[in-house]
Amino acid sequence: MGNILYIIAVILVIGWAIGFLAFNVTGIIHILLVIAVVAFLLQFIRDRRTH
Repeated sequence: MGNILYIIAVILVIGWAIGFLAFNVTGIIHILLVIAVVAFLLQFIRDRRTH
């Protein structure tokens, strides 16, 4: 499950970067960035608890 969250976070960050650089759409792209950061932090916290 942790790997899936990491993959989703990476995809969302890449999507944010492409959208920010190519289309400069601010609303949805920044929401995607926030979701990616939250997913990454959740995975990081879960990995810390298991070790």
